[in-house]
Amino acid sequence: MKKLITLMILLCMVTYNYAGDPARKGTTGADQLLIPVGAQGIATGGAMLANLKGLESIYYNPAGLDHGSGTEAMFSYMSYLADINISYFAAATRIEGIGSIGLSLKSFEVGDIPVTTVEFPDGTGAMYSPALLTLGLTYSKIITDRISVGANFKFISETIENSVANGFALDFGVQYRFNEQIGISASVKNIGSNMRYSGGGLQQQTSIPGTLPGYKNGVFEIVSEEFQIPSYFELGASYNYIFNQQNNLLVGGTYTANNALEDIINLGMEYSFMKTFFVRGGYRMFTENNKNTPFGFTAGAGVNYEVMQGVGLVFDYAYQDVKDFPTSNHIFTLKFQLK
Repeated sequence: MKKLITLMILLCMVTYNYAGDPARKGTTGADQLLIPVGAQGIATGGAMLANLKGLESIYYNPAGLDHGSGTEAMFSYMSYLADINISYFAAATRIEGIGSIGLSLKSFEVGDIPVTTVEFPDGTGAMYSPALLTLGLTYSKIITDRISVGANFKFISETIENSVANGFALDFGVQYRFNEQIGISASVKNIGSNMRYSGGGLQQQTSIPGTLPGYKNGVFEIVSEEFQIPSYFELGASYNYIFNQQNNLLVGGTYTANNALEDIINLGMEYSFMKTFFVRGGYRMFTENNKNTPFGFTAGAGVNYEVMQGVGLVFDYAYQDVKDFPTSNHIFTLKFQLK
């Protein structure tokens, strides 16, 4: 166990140095990986890295998956920026003596975009719709009464007309609970392969005589440049203030060392009544040039309803303020639990 924790700490330190390089800001692609999912996590500003559990934890810290109810299914829908909609589905189950295993799928509905060319800059009349998706396989296990670990293996795919870029990435994390009230965590996200676009969309017919490198049967394929995916490192802490058996106030904070943006500080809170009704709030801010952040405060609420003995239904809603856009983000999440 000591070797495992030491290895996790060393990997986190290495990734922290890697992700904190200011020269690499804005140089990555596959930014779909940076868009969070789940109304509970978004409503608390992404600050509950040390406390999220079950399916909500897959995106933020996979170590929390094994703290879930047992068997869960989750669907989340977000109205994002510029009429982009994001759907997220996840399911997981706990296997006795092994841990919890989960599957997740995040997809983007971008809508139709007109095809333009040099000859027809206003559009040819044809349309295309980019397809962005991330498929994840997650494993998590509670090692002791205080420590849980987890990893999320991801396949990333982006398709623009006939051009495709695929890649793989790994998230891993640790949660440490001192007691019922205090928890800390660390996670590393999106460690994986570079991506490059290729395919028919980058091929052009040529009438230049002769055979030159890159030409095959009169077709020239443009070789696109590789791009890295946006890796980052996070440290989190939370404190659960227990007023009495019915009222709890959970507060948390997370620091994100990012290789694609400014470093970020996330702050959040969640008030719960009888572990059934929840009110949440959060705020994300850049450590430098905070006025440049596109997002402001977050808020939300949730209801955890026990349909029958051992069967639960959870509905969560989140609102995320967005600057410089006419509409804000609205997120809806529905979860089904077998305890």
